[in-house]
Amino acid sequence: MPRETGRTVIAQNKRARHDYHIEDTFEAGIVLQGTEVKSLRAGRASLADGYATVKDGEVWLINVHIPEYSHGNWTNHAARRTRKLLLHRKEIGKLQVKTKEGGLTMVPLSLYFKEGKAKVEIGLARGKKDWDKRQTLAENQAKREMARVLRYRNR
Repeated sequence: MPRETGRTVIAQNKRARHDYHIEDTFEAGIVLQGTEVKSLRAGRASLADGYATVKDGEVWLINVHIPEYSHGNWTNHAARRTRKLLLHRKEIGKLQVKTKEGGLTMVPLSLYFKEGKAKVEIGLARGKKDWDKRQTLAENQAKREMARVLRYRNR
């Protein structure tokens, strides 16, 4: 059987980009059990309420929902268990310093397979205020409107 190549996105956290200013992103491996991998290959996961934290020099992904594998037996995993993330020590130190600084949190942005291995993209994020959200929506709407006008004009 040939090896997988490329990037297959399983789940994205669109809400995170709406609610937070993403200042930096990190790609991390994720420690999974067998039934979790099978469930992810079926394309089922939710990053909606998830976040990451640093404890004892390790990064943990908390509250990410990977549903139980439908054909699993007694070895099936818990859907919202805490999962360990695999990062380099320097990256972990950088994340720990930035989150202790205050106002920053680690939010999962996407979950995907990269060359057969499960990865998660973690964003170092700062919360938006309500007026920031409205301003972002207005900018996006203006960009869409300009693109629509240009498309119409180029016909």
